[in-house]
Amino acid sequence: MTKTQAVAPPQSGITRAAFLVVLTAGLASLLEIVDTSIVNVAIPTMMGNLGATLDEIGWVVTGYIISNAIVLPISGWLGNRFGRRKYYITCILLFVATSVCCGLAPNLWTLVLCRVVQGAAGGALLPTSQALIQEMFPGRRSGIGSALYGMVVIIGPTIGPPLGGYLTDHFGWRMIFNINLPLGLLAAFLATLYIHDHAEEGEHAEAHQKMKAAPVDSLGLALLIVGVGCLQFVLERGRADDWFSSKLIMAFTIVAAICIPAFIWWEVTIEHPIVDLKLFRYPGLINGTFMMACVGGMLYGLIFFIPIFASTILGLDAGQTGNLFTPGALASGMMMPIIGFQLQKRDPRLFMVWGIGITDVALLMIAHFTPQSTYWNLFWPLMIRGLGMAALFIPINAMVLGGFKGPALGQAAGIMNLSRQLGGSLGIALLSTMFGNASDAAYDHLRQYISPLTMGFSQWARGAQGMAYRFSNEVGLYNPDTLMVKEAYFRVKKQAFVMAFDQMAWVMVIGFAVAGLPILFMKKPQHMGNPADAH
Repeated sequence: MTKTQAVAPPQSGITRAAFLVVLTAGLASLLEIVDTSIVNVAIPTMMGNLGATLDEIGWVVTGYIISNAIVLPISGWLGNRFGRRKYYITCILLFVATSVCCGLAPNLWTLVLCRVVQGAAGGALLPTSQALIQEMFPGRRSGIGSALYGMVVIIGPTIGPPLGGYLTDHFGWRMIFNINLPLGLLAAFLATLYIHDHAEEGEHAEAHQKMKAAPVDSLGLALLIVGVGCLQFVLERGRADDWFSSKLIMAFTIVAAICIPAFIWWEVTIEHPIVDLKLFRYPGLINGTFMMACVGGMLYGLIFFIPIFASTILGLDAGQTGNLFTPGALASGMMMPIIGFQLQKRDPRLFMVWGIGITDVALLMIAHFTPQSTYWNLFWPLMIRGLGMAALFIPINAMVLGGFKGPALGQAAGIMNLSRQLGGSLGIALLSTMFGNASDAAYDHLRQYISPLTMGFSQWARGAQGMAYRFSNEVGLYNPDTLMVKEAYFRVKKQAFVMAFDQMAWVMVIGFAVAGLPILFMKKPQHMGNPADAH
């Protein structure tokens, strides 16, 4: 397969067929993306209901993500092998069936097993949906397709937590899985009506037939499953298990370090690889995967850490915290169609520069949070960040995927989605580890000043002691001296938390600025040139 292939001349407007395909693909993608984050807020309830520990219940999330990451890069190969329409509909139905099984699971390990299968089925939905949308908007219109797909990817993780909290509070945790039944059946019904194997017709028919007739790359598949599975396990469980002090984490790291390079070497040497890594001869794919990994790290990193800040410093509950992200996600969703249409006329690299810049402005605002920060101090950076994400996600996907057609498009979509997910996992793992170390260091630094010999602490202690005695006299349940010591401890921990949070935000500022370097090496692709260039 070649790195790029000629695309059809652009067409104006959105046809009815294109709209129906986008609706179907968007609904299927939304099911998978929401399910990645909707479970998190229900974990405490599930622990009590299933009698599980925190480490055990963590496998409900970890198992899903690991199987999802394994399937992402091979979804294009599977779709080409079995027929994309048949594969797509089968995965939607399997996702729905396992969702119902999760909702009916009688014990923890049945739930974990169903989540693993659900993650494998869901791993096919994102890249296949993206390829379907991209085919409906070829050439200069690829920005429109990327915008429509991007609305789902950006908004999906945001609505997951508040929706999960609402369903858990009002209907129980099993409803977060059962809600997939009507929506999934609707997506499957629409797919049977409007999804066709156009990619297997015309100029790409011969390539598809060769892929179907080719022998299965069994060794490559085994190396991929073991390598990516072990890597994802290390990223998901490393912080909880104290990284390399755990023998299991060390063993999985060694296995991943052996299998992933072996997989890369094997795939570039055989004639019929399961993942066509030769596509990386196209420089745009290299730059795009790097930038998409950075976008994933920032996207999932903030979704992970902002709720912790909101609950620890502002005292917000799960529902209020989830609502913090909603305005920014809606702003991003509204901006995406505008940017998508503008990409038909303007250089996508300009949008990338603007997106990097405005996102770093949001991160700079976050890097100056204090214990006195309010709801609005969180609101505006998240709103600005939403606008920046819209200007990044669409041009990256449009520039990279717009250069592929036929079997190569599905392969490239799988690689791009894997880079986003691995980037998110790596970002959370690194940032959480840095945050923990910085928090401990800040606490050790601050507690040096908790001494009667320190003027500031002495003044605070006198006022706090008087208040503690009054509280003890009125309530009669607390020792005033113990109450004062506890108050001092919590104040120091709170300040240390904010200091560590700000340091982490500065790391993200620098890291995201570095993520913009590939823009210098990107060239405006021919398929997104001016209208005159298309003829």
